[in-house]
Amino acid sequence: MKDFIELTKEEEKAIASLERLAKRWPKSLWLYSASSSLCVMKCKPDGCVADKNNGESIDPDYLVTQIRGIHNDGGDW
Repeated sequence: MKDFIELTKEEEKAIASLERLAKRWPKSLWLYSASSSLCVMKCKPDGCVADKNNGESIDPDYLVTQIRGIHNDGGDW
């Protein structure tokens, strides 16, 4: 973490909670950020990300749910 960013105890706990979740996150699920929606996606039966058109887009049929309340963005830096 960068030295100039100060976090509250609540922020530190939220990050620690997310790191614990990452350790037990099922390999059969993945997260996708689309239009500021944090989406939980199911992998295809072969374990690969569910895409369409040779990787040009994500297959919405594999959307499990959307997580509301966590700001996110799928863009580049």
